[in-house]
Amino acid sequence: MKDRARALLLALCVMGTAILLSAPSAQAYAPARPEQAYAPVEIVHTEQVRAGPYHLTVGFSTWPLRAMQSLDFTFAPDGGLTGKSGTLSMTGPGMKAGMRSVSALSRHPRKRSVWGLDIRSLPTAGRWGFTFTVNGPQGQGTGTLGNLTVLEQPGPPLALSWTLCALPVLGLIAFLTVAWRRHRPSRHLAVMGV
Repeated sequence: MKDRARALLLALCVMGTAILLSAPSAQAYAPARPEQAYAPVEIVHTEQVRAGPYHLTVGFSTWPLRAMQSLDFTFAPDGGLTGKSGTLSMTGPGMKAGMRSVSALSRHPRKRSVWGLDIRSLPTAGRWGFTFTVNGPQGQGTGTLGNLTVLEQPGPPLALSWTLCALPVLGLIAFLTVAWRRHRPSRHLAVMGV
């Protein structure tokens, strides 16, 4: 009886420790103060694009670019955004031939003075191209930032990462199965006549 109680206590301690270690802290639920509400966008690399009469500065928050790595893109036209609108068309590997991802240029949510994409990643490595169409007081202009090289995904391959992450869960399941089979509570209840 003591062995069963110890095994059950050990299993409860292991599960309690796992729950406590995986629980988020109280700070995760506290509301953010206004000055900490949004992290500023830090641009570490820029490229220049000529879209007809308009000059665009394309900024990247991470350089060099890597597949599946989240980053911010900013698109700043000379003279600001007043009276201007446009679209962004992206082409790259993994997209069907002739297919483009086209979206309207909108203000970056954390840097309102420029257009941009917030926390976006490019899914595959290879050569990507961004085509800008800008409408403004001087008419329409189109320009392309081509041959943007995106390197392989950082870190180990996804299959290896998922396998390593699954090992503790599989170990816990195996431990609980062995403990259950050794101390089968239903067998002891049958002996007691319940």
